[in-house]
Amino acid sequence: MNRILLGAFGALVLVGVGLFWWQGRAAVEQGAPPPDPAALADPNAEPEIPVADAANMRGPAPPEASELSREQRRFFRYDRNRDLRITRNEMLATRTNDFRKLDKDGNNLLTFEEWAVTTATRFDQADANKDRELSQAEFAKTAPKRSARKPACRC
Repeated sequence: MNRILLGAFGALVLVGVGLFWWQGRAAVEQGAPPPDPAALADPNAEPEIPVADAANMRGPAPPEASELSREQRRFFRYDRNRDLRITRNEMLATRTNDFRKLDKDGNNLLTFEEWAVTTATRFDQADANKDRELSQAEFAKTAPKRSARKPACRC
């Protein structure tokens, strides 16, 4: 009788661990906030447009928008929360769509772990101080190398 109860308990523990593992391995962060419930209540309602009277405004002028460099744009594609650090989850979250594109027939023969080993290794190599976050300087080391080769013909 003890063996049956111990076996049933062990099976339940394994099923519970399996469910937590299965739910956590494909988690993808959401890029957009949830929609406003008030806007969903009446789809035919006109949206409220804020009105500002610029004549009565005081204070310094807003800063001018600056042009971002190619490397800064690439950095902010990964840094979702704009804290100037890229966590491992932020780096891997952008790769899930590429994985789905690679798995054309949907049979999952290419596992995410196999595919992401290159990204994880690259992340670990770029993380010089091993704090599991990339600063902008560390991230710049991950830029793809551009070939300086010119085209063979002058078409």
